Amino acid sequence: MVSNEQRRRQLAREKYLRQQQRRETARHKQRRRYVVIASTLAVVLAAGGVVTAVSALSGGDGNKKSDKASEPTMPTPTPTPTTKAPDPCAKGAKEAGDKKPKTMSWKKEPELTVDKSASYAMKLQTTCGDMTVTMDAAKAPHTVNSFNFLAGKGYFDHTKCHRLTNQGIFVLQCGDPMGTGMGDPGYTIPDENLKDASIKGNTYPAGTVAMANQYDPQTKKGKDSGGSQFFLVYKDSQLPPYYTPFGTLDKESMQVLKKIADGGAAAPDPQTGNTAPNATVLINKATVGTS
Repeated sequence: MVSNEQRRRQLAREKYLRQQQRRETARHKQRRRYVVIASTLAVVLAAGGVVTAVSALSGGDGNKKSDKASEPTMPTPTPTPTTKAPDPCAKGAKEAGDKKPKTMSWKKEPELTVDKSASYAMKLQTTCGDMTVTMDAAKAPHTVNSFNFLAGKGYFDHTKCHRLTNQGIFVLQCGDPMGTGMGDPGYTIPDENLKDASIKGNTYPAGTVAMANQYDPQTKKGKDSGGSQFFLVYKDSQLPPYYTPFGTLDKESMQVLKKIADGGAAAPDPQTGNTAPNATVLINKATVGTS
């Protein structure tokens, strides 16, 4: 016969296994959600009927437990080719030390305080060199206001740029203190400036800086889901107009971005699916001011 103690242990073990299974299922569901959203899509360009492989840019909400949108079904992604180029930013990364980004979160979008008639510039001091983003507050006031707020709080300081794509689209993605593509500031901002003439013809030209988000064109869910993650385009990229274009890079900044891109991308991370740049790109400090 089974003793009371043996039965108690058996029940405790069964409860523990059930808890572990639930946790693993939840982790898998969240991981699948972001990996799928960030995977390569087949997008039909209406202008020419050309099917082009592009990578949807996901800006996560890793702190949120609800999953309002159903899991999208998408084509198998084409892996990003990897290279073994040396790290062109190794020296800068060594000098940056072991400083970690702060963990910060807010419940709602900050009050709109930017001057819509002014031109703002965000300076990114990185381990690979400085990049300056000229931002248009008139066309993207909520986006510029959010960057002004977050930079002032030190939100981007010591964060790494976690994704580099070099097939289909050509972008460097940054702005996630978690470094996984799932982090956000706790609030979202509305999509803006999606009919800007600069992205006419489903092309985000080199030098464009735009917001990442979680919009899924198949389910049409995920609008107004931008947070803190953004991407810098280093080569003209075919992308549907779902991502708020809010800034541009100057010539010197493009040289820094090209150096990062020339370093190539690493193999996809098995947990997140991200293809990190071989270059160690850390934002030491981000500041915003009028220009």
